[in-house]
Amino acid sequence: MKKLLFIVLVLVVIAPMSAQDIFGDWKTIDDKTGEAKSIVRVYEKDGKVFGKIVEILNEAKKEAKCVKCEGEDNNAPILGLNIIKNMKKDGEYYKKGTIVDPQNGKLYKLRLALAEDNVDKLQVRGYIGFFFSTQYWERIK
Repeated sequence: MKKLLFIVLVLVVIAPMSAQDIFGDWKTIDDKTGEAKSIVRVYEKDGKVFGKIVEILNEAKKEAKCVKCEGEDNNAPILGLNIIKNMKKDGEYYKKGTIVDPQNGKLYKLRLALAEDNVDKLQVRGYIGFFFSTQYWERIK
């Protein structure tokens, strides 16, 4: 009986913790139009966090390329593009990585965190110097 109680207690403690991470699929929302744009899969590889576009929701843009991106991403298909790179956990945030906007090719420093009031919203904050812009992406269940 004590074993069963212990197992139930462990499951009750662990289950919410696993649901409260940033990993998984997220619907990106355009902060100007409110339109859903794509699905980004946030995953961990070699101790760092990345985010790859796994679906483009606008049929007309499914074959688009990142023509304004630099380096190895130049002219790469947006579908399959790692837009989030090299994030590391730092307390409650993921930092020290970057995000590229495939529409304009601009590279931003990035901070990721779950929204304070909703673990199904991802706060995506891009920085250039002291200026920042924040989007909220929605978790795909």
